[in-house]
Amino acid sequence: MNNPSFRSRFADTIHEFIEQKHSIGYPYRQSSLILARFDDMAAREFPDEDTVTKAMCDAWIGNHASLHQNTLTRDVTPVRQLAKYMNGIGKTAYVIPSYVGRKQLKYPAHIYTAQEKLAFFQSADQCRPAVKNSPTKHYVVPVIFRLMYCCGLRESEALNLSISDVDLADGRITVRESKGWKARNIFMSEEMLGQCIQYDSAISRKLPGRSAFFPNKYGNALSYRTLNKWFHEIWDDLPESKDENAKNACLHSFRHTFAVDRLNAWVREGKDINAMYVYLSEYMGHMNYRATDYYLRLVSEFYPDMENMLSSMNRDILPEVCHEEE
Repeated sequence: MNNPSFRSRFADTIHEFIEQKHSIGYPYRQSSLILARFDDMAAREFPDEDTVTKAMCDAWIGNHASLHQNTLTRDVTPVRQLAKYMNGIGKTAYVIPSYVGRKQLKYPAHIYTAQEKLAFFQSADQCRPAVKNSPTKHYVVPVIFRLMYCCGLRESEALNLSISDVDLADGRITVRESKGWKARNIFMSEEMLGQCIQYDSAISRKLPGRSAFFPNKYGNALSYRTLNKWFHEIWDDLPESKDENAKNACLHSFRHTFAVDRLNAWVREGKDINAMYVYLSEYMGHMNYRATDYYLRLVSEFYPDMENMLSSMNRDILPEVCHEEE
């Protein structure tokens, strides 16, 4: 696993902290990238400090003043954890208060319409290379977003895929670093597998020594920020994104749409939802059935029929849920 480099006066402590996370089973990949940016700021603006200070944290938070609440939450959490670790090993550090970067805001799930999906993927296919900063962009963009939708992957699951996790012989994907750290195997459709084979052949010529299935210019895993930026470069330019109903569309909407589209298809095909439900839950890597039940409440078009289909299921297994499950 490739860690980013650090250069502040407490760089060694950051390395030790990340290694501790790895030793107990956390990939901590995206958080490591956040700490690399924090470390870079510390080295530039606080070159004499050998610990996390309040002034340093105030500057870090100030850099997020114009950004979304969820971005602040995502970027504050690893810094807070680092400071707690430093205090735990006897190095006095300032811990950002818990009220800063409160729990991420939740939005109603957006389910992409057929027209929205068509427009998005057609635009993704026209992606041009960013030669200097993202020379792999035009290879990655048409495939990674399709894989997230077609396989219902979380953003982190797609980003963390290594080349060994994607078996192009039989279409099996091993999702090793998932929510709850529970690994699972899923299979692609023949069409998605064909796209991945073509993609892998092309990008392997560009980066023959890459470790990530979807790499940055160095061959390592892309960051969430980069993927989110690429998503908005496509989505925000589409006429479909201007619709009032599309205001909550985001990366995670691909996963929501996968689940709802699959349930819709099973209803149309007359499948036994009771029997198929557990397969959907396992395929999506849900820790319990409540998370899967959330999607049943999104299938508004077929909800009355689905309610009847589920009437025989044990309601203790499918209790009322909120958005926090997903």
